[in-house]
Amino acid sequence: MRAIVLGRKNYLFMGSPRGGKSDAIAYSLIETAKLNGIDPQAWLTDVLTNIADHPINRIDELLPWNWAANVATDAVA
Repeated sequence: MRAIVLGRKNYLFMGSPRGGKSDAIAYSLIETAKLNGIDPQAWLTDVLTNIADHPINRIDELLPWNWAANVATDAVA
């Protein structure tokens, strides 16, 4: 949350309401990854690399709280 407070004045210049909404989604996902003890950069890199080949009916597996369990399972296998 500190990053959001520090950048508050910068967020006034998102360019458009759509840009603000996109940033809000990105911040929500990044903070959710942090709250789940996941490195946001590693999570985003993996998700963005593999999302095109991932079945749409299993998209919930890419959410931070499910992704960590899947990565741990893949590492053991």
